Amino acid sequence: MTEQVVVAGGGIGGLGAALALSREGVAVDLLEQASAFGEVGAGLQLGPNAVRVLDAWGLLGALKGVAAFPEALRVRDVSKGTALGALTLGFEARQRYGQVYATVHRADLHGLLLEAVERQSGVRLRLNQRVASYVEGGSGIRVTDEDGSLFEGQALLGCDGLWSRVRSQMLGAQPVRSSGHLAYRGLVRTGDLPPSLRACVVTAWLGPRLHAVHYPVRRGDWFNVVVVVQGVIGQGHGGEVGSDPQSWTHEAHAADLRRTLGPVSSDLLAVVDAVGDWKLWPLNDRAPMAGAREHAQGRVALLGDAAHPLRPYLAQGAAMALEDAWTMGQLVGEANSQPVNWPELLQRFARTRWQRNARVQSRSARNGTIFHAEGPLRWSRNAAMWALGETLLDNPWLYEGPPAPVA
Repeated sequence: MTEQVVVAGGGIGGLGAALALSREGVAVDLLEQASAFGEVGAGLQLGPNAVRVLDAWGLLGALKGVAAFPEALRVRDVSKGTALGALTLGFEARQRYGQVYATVHRADLHGLLLEAVERQSGVRLRLNQRVASYVEGGSGIRVTDEDGSLFEGQALLGCDGLWSRVRSQMLGAQPVRSSGHLAYRGLVRTGDLPPSLRACVVTAWLGPRLHAVHYPVRRGDWFNVVVVVQGVIGQGHGGEVGSDPQSWTHEAHAADLRRTLGPVSSDLLAVVDAVGDWKLWPLNDRAPMAGAREHAQGRVALLGDAAHPLRPYLAQGAAMALEDAWTMGQLVGEANSQPVNWPELLQRFARTRWQRNARVQSRSARNGTIFHAEGPLRWSRNAAMWALGETLLDNPWLYEGPPAPVA
C-alpha cells in the first residue's frame, strides 16, 4: 500500500470510509475520540440505496443477521388513527429497485461495519484520538491530535459528525442550526406490544406540530419508537429545547411526552406507554450545501454529518454517509495514476456528491414541515395522500442511488 489516508471519526461514516478505502488498497489511520467504539441512539431505516452499498461491500449477509425487512410503510393520523397512505416495501421494493428496504438498530449497523474494518489489514484503529488541527503540504497532510500525537497521510477525511473539528478548520467556525424540534427515542420488545401492532411494517403517525414513527429492528424482536415534537417543552425539567435533556429521568421524559402529545389514537398511546426508557435529543442541522467547496478543499474532504447533517424526516442520514464512503472507494478504484492525485480525486468526489446531499437536506427539512402541518396545509397533505397513494410516498430518485461518480 503506497497511499495513506487519515480518517477522523469512528461512527458509521468513518467506518464506511475506512472500509471503502482499504478495500481499494489504501492504508488508513482511523482516529476515534472515544475510549471504545460504539454507537448511541436506537434504530434507523436503510433504503435500497443504502442496502446496495452494504451489498457491494459484501455485508448483505451480515445485515440480514441483525435487521428487519418491513413489508410496508403505513401513514396514520395521530389523533384519529385513520389511514392516510401506504407504500408497499418488501418484495415490491426489491422489484422496483433491485434491493430491499431494511430497518436496523444503529449499534448493530455500526457493529457489522466495525467487524468488516477489523478484517482489513490496512486499517489502524486508534482510540482516544481527537483531532485538534491539520497542516496541508504539497505532497501530504499532517494531522495533530489533542494530546500532540501526529498522523500523516496523503489526504484527510473528516467524518467527525455535526460538531466536526475538521469542518471548523476547513470552512471556519459556523454555528449549527437549531430546528426547535426534539426527538424522544426508545425501544420496546415486540412481545410487549398489542398483537395488532406487531406487524413487520414502518408506521408513521402525523399530527399538528409532531409526528411519531415505529418499526421493527433486531430481526423483529424489538421495535424502535421515535416521537418528534416542536416548540418549548419540558417546563418542569429543564426549560427550552436544548437544555441538557440527557440529564432528565425516564419519568420526566414520559410525563413531558404525554403532556405534549395530548389526546392521541389508542394504538399510538399503547406503543408510547410500552417504552421502558425514553432518551431525548435536540435536533440540529445546517443549511443545505451550497457548492462543492463545502465537501472538499485541497487534500481534505468532509463526509456524512460533518458535511451535510440531516433532519430525520427522510430517514437518510446513515444512507448518505454510506453513499459518501462508497463514492470515495469507487473513485480510488478508478484512479489510474500512482501516486493518487488526491486533490483532484477529492474535487471529483465533491462534484459527485454535493448536489444530491443538498437535495436530501432540503427534502428532509421540507418533510418536517409537511409531517407537522396544521390547518389548510394539513388538509391538503391528507387529500394528496389519498389521491396519489404510493406515488407521493415513493422516492425513485433516491432509492435508485447511489449515483456513479461524475467525470
